[in-house]
Amino acid sequence: MSRSLEAVSSYRIILVWRLSSLLILFSSVQAYPSRAHMFIYAVCSQEKYEPNSPFESNLNSFLSSVVSSSSEVTYNSFAIGNGSSTPQEGTVYGLYQCRGDLHPIECSKCVERSVNEIGLVCPYAFGASLQLEGCLVRYEHSGDFLGKLDTSLRYKKCSKGVTSDVEFFRRRDDVLADLQTANGFRVSSSGLVEGFAQCLGDLSISDCSSCLADAVGKLKTLCGSAAAADVFLGQCYARYWASGYYDESDSSNNDQVGKSVAIIVGVFGGLAVLVVLLSICKKAAGK
Repeated sequence: MSRSLEAVSSYRIILVWRLSSLLILFSSVQAYPSRAHMFIYAVCSQEKYEPNSPFESNLNSFLSSVVSSSSEVTYNSFAIGNGSSTPQEGTVYGLYQCRGDLHPIECSKCVERSVNEIGLVCPYAFGASLQLEGCLVRYEHSGDFLGKLDTSLRYKKCSKGVTSDVEFFRRRDDVLADLQTANGFRVSSSGLVEGFAQCLGDLSISDCSSCLADAVGKLKTLCGSAAAADVFLGQCYARYWASGYYDESDSSNNDQVGKSVAIIVGVFGGLAVLVVLLSICKKAAGK
């Protein structure tokens, strides 16, 4: 009888340990989403549309088209409802773009995440942009922005500075000079410094060069001696970093939307595991 009780006790301890490990692993997976899904910035218009309006119907069609298209191409633009049967104010113009190095599957996942979040971040907005680490989704009720150069600053991030490192600044300037020549997406490296840059797919070659020149200029003037820096403008972005300096976990603080969703899912998932744990332990005790 004593051995039987000891066996049950040992079984319960092992079971608790295994399920606790599972709970920790589950929580970790939920708390650290793919970096491509990290929230960067959002811009929402102050003007709102009415629920159940033609604009809302066309917006839903646009968002659905964006998700479908992103599994095939990394950039596309749309004009939904610009036919004669739709009032002009009901037309939706928009686009999406994925980072040039993303696999089509990751591109599609990123765009779907952005589509799911844009309505939460910018509810009933007549115009909105949502930039994640790996993709951008934007829509407006006017198509004036398509193909038009926009170098307004949307987001910047500068790491801690590097002091008295002549070699670092030489390598950084080499990378930034190379990034300015990008036509679309470009990756560059020099020594231990790396970087990439990208323009929106609707920009001409000359406008892309102008946008990247502005982005690189802002990286230098706004971030100075930073070991790593990001600058996102209206239609392009540029980034550089030094190996060993770029703090990836620091960027995760920007994913407020994704973090909130992960916490909610993690809490409910954790409760479910605890219910299973208690149920099994109760059955084990009754044996």
